Amino acid sequence: MYPLSSFLFRTGACLLFLTGLMFCHHSVDAQSTDIPLHQPAYHEADRLEILSGRLPSTYTSFVKPYAASALIPFVQQADSQMHPVLSRVDQYAIRQIYTDYPEWLQDSTLADSSRHPLWKLFYTSPAYLFQYHSPDLYFTINPVLLLQGGKETHDGDLLFVNTRGLELKGRLANKIGFYSFLSDNQERPPLFVQQWIHQYKAVPGMGFYKSYRGNGVDYIHATGYISFQVTRFIDVNFGYGKNFLGDGIRSMFLSDFSNDYLYLKLNTNVWRLHYYNLFAELTSQFNPDSDYLRPKKYMALHDLSMDITHWLNAGVFESVIFTRPDHFDFQYLNPVIFYRSVEQQLGSPDKAHVGFHAKADVAHHWQFYGQFLFDELRISEFLSHDGWWGNKWAAQLGAKYINAFGIHNLDLQGEMNIVRPYTYTHSDTITNYTNYNQPLADPMGANFREFIGIARYQPLPRLVLQGQLLFVQQGRDTTGVNWGSNIFKSYYTRQQDYNNRIGQGLEAKIASLNLLLSYEIKYHLYLDLSYLYRKTGGAYFLYDPQPDTHFISVALRWDIARRTYDF
Repeated sequence: MYPLSSFLFRTGACLLFLTGLMFCHHSVDAQSTDIPLHQPAYHEADRLEILSGRLPSTYTSFVKPYAASALIPFVQQADSQMHPVLSRVDQYAIRQIYTDYPEWLQDSTLADSSRHPLWKLFYTSPAYLFQYHSPDLYFTINPVLLLQGGKETHDGDLLFVNTRGLELKGRLANKIGFYSFLSDNQERPPLFVQQWIHQYKAVPGMGFYKSYRGNGVDYIHATGYISFQVTRFIDVNFGYGKNFLGDGIRSMFLSDFSNDYLYLKLNTNVWRLHYYNLFAELTSQFNPDSDYLRPKKYMALHDLSMDITHWLNAGVFESVIFTRPDHFDFQYLNPVIFYRSVEQQLGSPDKAHVGFHAKADVAHHWQFYGQFLFDELRISEFLSHDGWWGNKWAAQLGAKYINAFGIHNLDLQGEMNIVRPYTYTHSDTITNYTNYNQPLADPMGANFREFIGIARYQPLPRLVLQGQLLFVQQGRDTTGVNWGSNIFKSYYTRQQDYNNRIGQGLEAKIASLNLLLSYEIKYHLYLDLSYLYRKTGGAYFLYDPQPDTHFISVALRWDIARRTYDF
């Protein structure tokens, strides 16, 4: 059943990939790799965009990760225009971006070089353990390390993350970019995360895992891709990893919360238009307690946005998730067709979503953004306000305030996410909006209201202070009941057709406070001190109680983002 469809998907993706290689053989310029998600470059790019009041012309911030070759020209342009008024912290962050990706600089002296390389071979640049450069090959190697230890006040066990790995990236013949990341991990997270793992049979953001010393997990994390340009307008990327669509903390369209997946993506930037295609092979809901071939499903997704003015961007989004008993539907490989029309022609067996999004940079200090997604919408029922179950939608509204109250590098962000009951579910438990037993969008699933606020202050180039507040109100189920929060359940098991509302079912309230002090000891080597407080309430937690979380931890990390628990 699944081996054939999986084979056909890979065959189709490879055919597209090889066709692109043939067409671009004589026309490709130097090809880039992507900037890994959650790196400091993303925050600085946001700041420069808002401070300059101009959208980037070489990429759209809605689609992540960014290609380094697209980000660097924008950073250089913003830097040259605003350098005298940029803070010392901004100038330091920009210098780091230049040093991390010197191959895309017009002036190589903008990047830092090591004063004392190790044996004149290692750390010739402070950004890389080793780098090699020739006309036909360029690559860099970096170690990856995350050692984190902490305790919860109600539990005597040591909580920890132990990650060791390597990161490799480069270019072949200045035409093909490549990236590979591999790490070995042991982790014992806070109790509420352990309960989540037990409930969903998955480690947040990861794939296959084994139990480790009772309540811990052991897993390998591996990602990689190759990329090239078909023309100077179209980038192609084929690999195994994650993607994110949005300008906010969460995404109603596609987040990076779930496990990695096989994908083929095309990124087209021409004039003021940004067009994004993603074809992916996902893993359906399964029981990991036994060894068997994991069931597969597929996603086709595209997003078209336009820079309406130099400060306003708006776009439309569409996705479909599907599976077939004996084949892959190649109709969905068409990158320019309206997927909903294909899905209807096939008899409407698949999970289709349509969405809209917009972003505006205002007054050199503000950015406002939003998303709206629906997978079924009957206008007559919507206007009647009768709570019809099929009016399934999700919405996001958010704002960023840069240099808040005139204080340099004090940045505030607030976001509200609302998801109706049964959104992201489907008639079966296969084609729901999930991957590897994890949501593809917001980690809360559906039937909730979520409010997130972040304050980030960087008083010194190497010091970051951050606080995050999160509040969620959700309606949850008891055994044998489906009020629409669990997106793994079929919507055929719903409780009622009408009078459905957000928060129905047993009320669950979650509030959390996450504080962070992070200091950069040496280049890309950070010492983190963090505190997480999490409190639950409502009728659901009387039925399934969770103790309050007080989690204090210290971490040493090198060339890797933090491991966070903000759900």
